[in-house]
Amino acid sequence: MDNNLIHRVWLGLGSNIDAEKNIRSAVRTLKSKYSDLVVSPVYESEAVGFEGDNFLKLVVGIQTDETLDQLFASLKSIESDHGRKREAEKFSARTLDIDILTYGDLDLTEQGVDIPRHEILTYAFVLKPLADVAPDEIHPHIGLSYQKLWDGFDQQAHSIVLYEIPNLT
Repeated sequence: MDNNLIHRVWLGLGSNIDAEKNIRSAVRTLKSKYSDLVVSPVYESEAVGFEGDNFLKLVVGIQTDETLDQLFASLKSIESDHGRKREAEKFSARTLDIDILTYGDLDLTEQGVDIPRHEILTYAFVLKPLADVAPDEIHPHIGLSYQKLWDGFDQQAHSIVLYEIPNLT
């Protein structure tokens, strides 16, 4: 991939440990690194795959010329700076989780890379905030807009509630 290209990237952020503080700090950190952020509303959802405190989830859009590997490294560093423990189980409490949902309009699923991230089509707490900030953008693998995907989503299956974090951006 060409380092000179600017890519629109959608990130999924989540936390259920000191969540407001970690989400606020993560958005501030992303803003200092990538400046012009697009930030969705925040949603509260139950933990998935384990018993635990509810999560706060949102989607953040950035523009970057970083390669995918560079971006992964940058985001892992931000997670670590926020106390993320790499040795924790996949489904467990998190100080901060940042997932790359999309990277431009690339579909890397055929290469075994989870981009666009499969959770977009699976969880309301990913699809709804993405539809909020990018309703007309097209899912690179499915070919439908995020709003159309949300309109067809089983919204009763996953309960999410709008959650206000004052002065988030």
